[in-house]
Amino acid sequence: MIYKENQSDVEGEGTYSSLLGGSLRTKKPLVEYRTMRHKIDRLKSYLEMLILLVVDLFSIIMLYWLSVLIRTDVLPHIYQGFPQEFPFKSFLATAWVYAVWIFFIWYEGLYTGMRSFWDELRGLWRVSFFSTIGIFTLVSVSKLSVDVSRTTIILMGIISLMILPLLRMSAKRILRALGFLGRRVLILGAGQTGQLIASALRRDWNYGFEIVGFLDDDPNKAGKKVEGIKVHRGIDRASSYLRGCRITDVVVAMPGASKERIQGIINSLQYQVQRLFYIPDVFGIAVLGTSLHHFFTEQAFALEMKNNLAMPMNIIIKRSFDFFVIVLMLPLIVPVILVVSILIRLVSPGPAIFRQERIGKHGKPFLCYKFRTMFEDSEQRLYKLLELDPEVRRKWNEYWKLEDDPRVTKIGKFLRSSSLDELPQIFNVLKGEMSLVGPRPYLDREKEAFEEYRGIILSVLPGITGLWQTFGRSNKTYKERIALDLWYVRNWNLWLDIVILFKTIRVIFKQEGAL
Repeated sequence: MIYKENQSDVEGEGTYSSLLGGSLRTKKPLVEYRTMRHKIDRLKSYLEMLILLVVDLFSIIMLYWLSVLIRTDVLPHIYQGFPQEFPFKSFLATAWVYAVWIFFIWYEGLYTGMRSFWDELRGLWRVSFFSTIGIFTLVSVSKLSVDVSRTTIILMGIISLMILPLLRMSAKRILRALGFLGRRVLILGAGQTGQLIASALRRDWNYGFEIVGFLDDDPNKAGKKVEGIKVHRGIDRASSYLRGCRITDVVVAMPGASKERIQGIINSLQYQVQRLFYIPDVFGIAVLGTSLHHFFTEQAFALEMKNNLAMPMNIIIKRSFDFFVIVLMLPLIVPVILVVSILIRLVSPGPAIFRQERIGKHGKPFLCYKFRTMFEDSEQRLYKLLELDPEVRRKWNEYWKLEDDPRVTKIGKFLRSSSLDELPQIFNVLKGEMSLVGPRPYLDREKEAFEEYRGIILSVLPGITGLWQTFGRSNKTYKERIALDLWYVRNWNLWLDIVILFKTIRVIFKQEGAL
């Protein structure tokens, strides 16, 4: 429910004397109250930035001296080439190192912008990279290596990849619990689009958005709750709610409204809040890496959407990333493959590795490797089951998967729930037939289901994991899986692959949505 500071203010009348602790005889003008409230909000934002600055400075100082400790007390015992004695300078003498890190945090916009968890993590990793490169260059060029160890700088950059995000995210959680770093959001439109946006804003705590209410013109929705949030009637009264409820951000999610009305709402509300988000009636197009071009005279703009995975350099980067990750993990993966192969052979007769023809890039077929999780006569069992049970046949037609599949062996159930059955596909990646992340490797019998999108999905290598595995896995319908594959291809960048790999690890351990 939207909290109203003063009912008369919501209606655009009256004063704020009760809020200011005064009486009716000492009424404060509305403008004076708004001015004071604006000053308080601005001071609060400055305080929030100052607190984050102190947290970051403390984290950077801790990282530096932790790196110094490793350099002096650990590395010399591992490799004798590192002398134990090193003339490290005092705290003040190394203050410029901390300043460089703080500069790059500010340069990345991490003190002012509201970001998702993954976007902030990417920003912090960029800070670690550029700070390490910058300080290392300064130390080498300016001959400061007698004061600052280059090994310490590199150690600091490596350790910061985990420690800096952990400390910063933890500090932000505490600050939000204390009432800082929050943004009060009003959503205009309580339809399907508004509900989707509300769900998206709530999903990532790092944004700090507090949805205080919906506004909608539909009288049937007034007073009801959507996503647990009350819907109020009257979009045209938005300005009154902004004044009375300390709204900082507005989301316009009204795909059915006319162009003229949308323009009027945006133009009237834009300068009353800190941010205004407009959700256009377009879904499924590329958004990551999309550039905005504006034309002054015509007062128009255009969205530039690139085909990232058609660029030769991006193909090389993606392929190199796949190869690097697999080679790095190979010493851990090979023993697991050997152990699982032995267990499969012990439980049921037949080969440990199951090879099945799948559709690859540009429609070229290839043999996809998986651990065998079913009995050898699984196809016959499936056809018999579908003939006997209409409900099972309906679910198979919708999801192309079965719950409590009788074709699956006991160890097969574990391999599927943990996604270890797909581990042999690393050899498909090494052969250049698959990628670590990408669309599903579709079967030939599925051609008709995605024929409309064949050109997009088959323009890239299929992946061991992808968006559908990290967002619900088997809980997604077949159409939803195709939609996620399409979104991935249209929005690819290297950071998206990294995020999906991290999310896949979490999903595997939690066994979310697995069959």
